[in-house]
Amino acid sequence: MYALAGLSGAGVARQSKLPDDLSSTKSSRSTPRSSVMSLPAAGLNSSGDFDAEHRARRNPVSEGNLRLLTTVDCQQDVMCCRYNEDGTMLAAGFVDGSIKVYATDTGAALYNLVDDETSDAHLPCTSILFRPYTPGDKSLNLLLATYASGMVKFWHTSTCTCIHTTHENRQTLTVAYNKDVSMYITAGCDEKIYVYDDNTRKRIFTCQPSPSMNVMDGHRSRIFSLKFHPNKSEEFVSGGWDDTVQFWDTRTEHSIRKLIGPHVCGDALDIDPYHNHIVTGSWRKDLNLQIWDYASGSPIRTVPQDFNNSLLYCAQWLGKDNIAVGGCDANMVRVIDRGTLQTTGRLVDLPRGVYCLDNNRKGTVPKFVAGSSRYLYFMDMKQM
Repeated sequence: MYALAGLSGAGVARQSKLPDDLSSTKSSRSTPRSSVMSLPAAGLNSSGDFDAEHRARRNPVSEGNLRLLTTVDCQQDVMCCRYNEDGTMLAAGFVDGSIKVYATDTGAALYNLVDDETSDAHLPCTSILFRPYTPGDKSLNLLLATYASGMVKFWHTSTCTCIHTTHENRQTLTVAYNKDVSMYITAGCDEKIYVYDDNTRKRIFTCQPSPSMNVMDGHRSRIFSLKFHPNKSEEFVSGGWDDTVQFWDTRTEHSIRKLIGPHVCGDALDIDPYHNHIVTGSWRKDLNLQIWDYASGSPIRTVPQDFNNSLLYCAQWLGKDNIAVGGCDANMVRVIDRGTLQTTGRLVDLPRGVYCLDNNRKGTVPKFVAGSSRYLYFMDMKQM
């Protein structure tokens, strides 16, 4: 293990200031990732984060005890990714609205999930989640996906068939299942969180703030991340652009409490089932990685900034002892020891910001993957 300040940073392109496409502050309510959500895939060349110079493949460099296992060229820019329950498959959602499912041991593409609706809309797939298996299920590896077009689709992966579609009148950006798989929730570009019954796939409730702007019992802007508590079927948290994390109960319209601070712009909210802690990643330079107590909402620790002060899009607990994060500006993946708060591994020199990451939740040090530009990078941690 080596100290944060002692990282060599070999091969890292260091910048003295933010690039033009990232120079806007959070008051502008726009990030390169969120801008992509609104653009048809054919129009991406107009965005500064997608110009031709970034199309050239870089050779990422792994540092510390992080090991790069496989790199997969997906031919489309990766927006979201998720392992299935047994870790044998990984689904990735792309900027053109398509989804591909890969074998995690070889990186081979197994299934391509696209239909007439997603092809015609040609808008990004924003979030994906394998439906957890429950006894009595007739099908394995059902996939739930959301789209910037407002569609919410269930896919039968092995037949590449869409078996149900819901049309929401908004950009839908994130989805989560509860512990007992009785319901799922979606959120997007407005203040509302929709609660759906898993059996009927009908909306049964809406969680939202009070009409009065003097009360902060819900969100007042886009919501980018939802997480059910791993041990409580009715409780979940949400984060977005309004610099709050809201705590909800699916039986109550308004949030029951909140914590103030995190500026969440991607899948950067996670709950640790072992210690009942929340980790939040913020798209900003200062206080961009924080740990909170779920029960009280009190801050526990602020993780020291990395050498490059990355703007974080994604953050996730990596087993019981580590945190994995990814972001832009420095364009890297970073693994942090939760005990010492020191960086133990990095993947640097990525072609673009890291928009998504996920781990297979197997063992004490799970394998994990990150998406940057059109590539998926499969990684693990060396046993030191």
